[in-house]
Amino acid sequence: MICALAKPPIVAKDLAPMLLPLLQALRPHQWVKNLLVIAPLLFSARVYERGAWIAALAAFATFCGVASAVYLLNDCVDREQDARHPKKRDRPIASGRLSVHRATFAMIVLAAASAVLALWLEGSGRIEPDEVTDRLMPFTAWPAAYLLLNLAYSFKLKRVVVLDCMCVALGFQIRVHAGTAAIRVEASHWLLLCTFFFALFVAFCKRYEEVGRQAEASGQTRATMQDYNLPFLNMMIGPLAALSILTYALYTVSPETIAKHGTARLMYTVPVVTYGVFRYLFLVYRKEQGGDPSRLLFRDPPLLLSGLVYFASVWLVLR
Repeated sequence: MICALAKPPIVAKDLAPMLLPLLQALRPHQWVKNLLVIAPLLFSARVYERGAWIAALAAFATFCGVASAVYLLNDCVDREQDARHPKKRDRPIASGRLSVHRATFAMIVLAAASAVLALWLEGSGRIEPDEVTDRLMPFTAWPAAYLLLNLAYSFKLKRVVVLDCMCVALGFQIRVHAGTAAIRVEASHWLLLCTFFFALFVAFCKRYEEVGRQAEASGQTRATMQDYNLPFLNMMIGPLAALSILTYALYTVSPETIAKHGTARLMYTVPVVTYGVFRYLFLVYRKEQGGDPSRLLFRDPPLLLSGLVYFASVWLVLR
C-alpha cells in the first residue's frame, strides 16, 4: 500500500520533463495578443451581456488554441535554423527537448479542439440574430483564415520582404474581425485601420531589433534579414507610429463612434495611447528591447501601467 501511494509523485516527476517543454512551446505569454478578440466587446453596447462575454471568451480560447498550433508548426519548420540562433536555440523543439513527433501530435489536437470550439460558438445562439448578423461573415471563417494565412507565412511568405510583416499585421486584423463576428457587432473602419497600422508598426520594430543582432543580420535564421537594414526600417517605423496614433484619434472623434457611445469623451484616452506608442519606441531605439513585444509588455512597468490605465480609462468614459 505504501508503494502504491508513493507511485503518483514518481509518475508526475517523470511527466514533468515532457510537459514543461510542450507548455513552453505553446508560448502562453503570446496569448495576450488574442485579447484583441475581446476588444470589440469592450467598445460595444453589449459589454454588460452575459452571453456576449461567454461568446467573446470562447472566441479568445479558440484563437489561443489556433495560435499555439501555429507556433508549434513554425518551430517544427524552423528547427534547424533556430538551432543556430543564439537565443532561439533554447526553444524546446530546436534544442531537442520536445520531439517533432510530439509537437505535431499536440498541434493536431489543438487545431481539432479549436475547430470544435469554433463550431460550438457558431451554433450556440448566445447572441440573438439581427440585421447586423446578416452582414457579418460566420465566426468559423476567421480562425480558418488565420490558420491559412499562417500556413502561407510559414512555408512561403516569411521569406518575402515586407510581406512577412504584413502577414503579422493581417493576423491581428483577423482577430478583431473574429471578435466582432463572435458577438455579432460591426467594427469601426477606423478601429480596423488602427489595428492594422499598429500591428505593422510592432512587426517592423521587431525586425529592427533582429537586424541589430549580428546573428540575424548575417542571414543565419530569418530569410528576409538580408533584405532589411536599419535605415529602411527607420523609414517604416516612424510613419507607422504616426498612423497608429492618428487612426485611433480619428476613431475616437468619428461621428459613428460618438453616436454609438453617446459621448465624445473617448478622445481623452488618446494621450494614453500616444504615451504607450512613444514608450515602445523608446524601448526599441534606446533599450534594444523590441524582439518580443508580448514579454516586453510584462517586463516594462511603465508600458504595462499605460496599458492598464488605458483600459481603465475606456471603461470609465464609456460607462
